[in-house]
Amino acid sequence: MTTLPSPPATERADEPSVRIGALVPLTRPGWVGAGRHLLAGLELAVHEVNDAGGIGGTPLELLVRDTAADPQRAAAAADELARLGVACLAGEYHSVVARAVAARADALGLPFLCSSAVLDALTEQPTERVARLAPAQSHGWRIYADFLLGAGHSRIALAAEPSAYWASGARILRDHLAPRGGTVVELDARALTPTAICDELAGHHVSALLLLVGHPEPAVSIVKAVRRDQRLTEIMIGAPAGQPEFAEWAALLGDDGTAIPFLRYLPERLGPLGARVEAALRERLGEEPSFVAFEGYDTIAVLADALRADIEDQAGDAEFWSRVAVEGTRGRIRFSRMPGISVRQWDWPPVQVVDRHPAEPARFRILHTG
Repeated sequence: MTTLPSPPATERADEPSVRIGALVPLTRPGWVGAGRHLLAGLELAVHEVNDAGGIGGTPLELLVRDTAADPQRAAAAADELARLGVACLAGEYHSVVARAVAARADALGLPFLCSSAVLDALTEQPTERVARLAPAQSHGWRIYADFLLGAGHSRIALAAEPSAYWASGARILRDHLAPRGGTVVELDARALTPTAICDELAGHHVSALLLLVGHPEPAVSIVKAVRRDQRLTEIMIGAPAGQPEFAEWAALLGDDGTAIPFLRYLPERLGPLGARVEAALRERLGEEPSFVAFEGYDTIAVLADALRADIEDQAGDAEFWSRVAVEGTRGRIRFSRMPGISVRQWDWPPVQVVDRHPAEPARFRILHTG
């Protein structure tokens, strides 16, 4: 298992380095599995950049801070990292946490590359200091809604917890499905037990239930309850946020966790760089790397490219991201302005809807691409 490096190995005040502050959820209530994969990708790429000569001959140094999915803790970590002289900030998986980091980075004048969070409104106002690798939620979740309609699901139930991220996802689904004849029924997953959710599903006669809830709980308990309810054998369970991507899902649910479509951001086939990185990540993690691990690797690849250009050309805020043109593990990465998105955006990473194969839970099936 990947663990945080000890402070002496991570923060070498007596040696010159180009420092990157990495913000990652490594303890609960953060999504620890996602954080571990994200950090593995970040660390692997830093190692490879340094093996290739670093940034203009100076090594990269990763200063890691655990956000534990806490926006206030993450903002405080951003302030601390700024005091330690980082050149930029990177990482984070949880959207509400990434939004807090983006606000602090913008106020501090630090570039921040968001690796994995997808919330459209990452900053209140347009900024040149923040960029994002993951697709905006409105892009990915519309692709998921198209998958639902194509699979014959027009009456959908959402088991949702209150948060800006889940509320945004629910709105995207409603707005995309309604003009196409779809109906969305919302169930309060915080107020209803899994058994009560099953009763609601039976009464509403929906064909699909989407989990807009945290992992492992209450997602795991809801899946188990629905799978065991004989009234709901024809209902498809979906998880657009990607809960089934990680090995913990399969370990907790076994066969019950299969055939649950989710979004992931990988191409149908990896190129030579992606295949090489996949093998290195598998060795580092001791398991199949998730798309989040690739996001971590690509984050450092982008920042190394941007930092080299910044040193060579003294690029300002407006040019820090616009000059990036780098081959990532999942395709060529450039950033641009997208309508309705307040930060620089890679437009777009590959998007798939996949599930775990019922006959082989360790294998993924591609159901739809966008």
